[in-house]
Amino acid sequence: MGVTRAVQRVVVLGAGMVGVACALSLRQRGLSVTVLDPLGPGAATSHGNAGVLARSSLMPFNHPGLWAQLPALLRGKNPGFRYHLPWVLGQWRWGLSFLSHARTAAFLETTTALDALIRESGSVHRRWMVEAGIAQRRRDDGWLFLYRSQAGFDGGAFGRETLARFGVATQVLDARALRELEPDLKPVFPRALWVQDASSVDSPTEVVRGYAAWLQTLGGSVLADEATGLHRHSGGWTVHTRAGSSLDAEHVVVALGPWSRDFLRGQFGLKLPMAFERGQHRHLRPAKDTVLNRPVYDTAGGYVLAPMAQGLRLTTGVELNAQHAPPHKGQLEAAERAAREAMPLGERTTDPDWLGSRPTLPDCRPMIGECPGHDALWLALGHQHIGFSTGPGTGELLAQLMLGEATTIDPHPFRPQRFLRA
Repeated sequence: MGVTRAVQRVVVLGAGMVGVACALSLRQRGLSVTVLDPLGPGAATSHGNAGVLARSSLMPFNHPGLWAQLPALLRGKNPGFRYHLPWVLGQWRWGLSFLSHARTAAFLETTTALDALIRESGSVHRRWMVEAGIAQRRRDDGWLFLYRSQAGFDGGAFGRETLARFGVATQVLDARALRELEPDLKPVFPRALWVQDASSVDSPTEVVRGYAAWLQTLGGSVLADEATGLHRHSGGWTVHTRAGSSLDAEHVVVALGPWSRDFLRGQFGLKLPMAFERGQHRHLRPAKDTVLNRPVYDTAGGYVLAPMAQGLRLTTGVELNAQHAPPHKGQLEAAERAAREAMPLGERTTDPDWLGSRPTLPDCRPMIGECPGHDALWLALGHQHIGFSTGPGTGELLAQLMLGEATTIDPHPFRPQRFLRA
């Protein structure tokens, strides 16, 4: 299949959406691929999202309007954003760099890059779901941004203008049109935005597992094990695992999500400028005879409510904190109170509440490419809260770079060299 001998074997570290997508893209090009993850496919960060595949995700958190919002955010006036002050102060370099990317030029570069990556991922997702036999998990009826006041709707004008500039299909709804789409929402939203260029799934975990199962039918391997050390030698890499195995490969891909920072520092002394957008979810039953047809984002309540196989998944906004800090339930409890104002909800399910960390680099773009100073070590990390929407495109771009193919999208905005030096 045109693959040179030097790139026949690859070990991918991480079996979330991004890692499995990288493995699939490489395996489809004829490489021998082994994925390592102690928890198995889709069991960590990829488990906890709202299952939305949306072009509207091209909007980074650090947009030019952030400066006007900053005082209210710092005062804790936004239910979708919380932070742990001592940890944030300790990450001041990351914070300053993050704010510096809220300039217009940086915002335009990021939105253009993310739009290309999301569009590529959407196309690949659609094809892969059919080939993996999981197309029934997908809905193609968009998602909704809900506004509790006209002032709130007016405050979202910049976002709507940005989506329009990139050709994202949307429709503004009044209360009556919203009721026609979602009749069981309570009448507390006078305005809404229907993002029509969006799909959703009924279980992000099962989608990743479906992709991993398909990878194995194609001849790839998925091992429930953890890489504890990498050793470089003339033939490539030896990956040592917690179970005591040693795997030889010409190339290694690090797709460990929020665990990438500590892993790369421990192995190579690399200082990855990564912070963590922590988020939580819980599952609720809809009230009797009520239905939610698509995910909804309550912009004032700061939560997303999404129909899932497990019930209705309530996901919180962002908490900036250390990756392994204990959970704080206040944000999740506030989200549930707001959600009950918006829709008739039943009891919580028996599923435990979930907490995960989304890895965020200062420019809100992932790293995709070869690690500076470390030949044949590839990075696919830093996808913040949109790894589900960007994973397949990441896999395709990384495979194209590894094999020297023409790239479908511009790799320059995602180059690791923007933050790492040889």
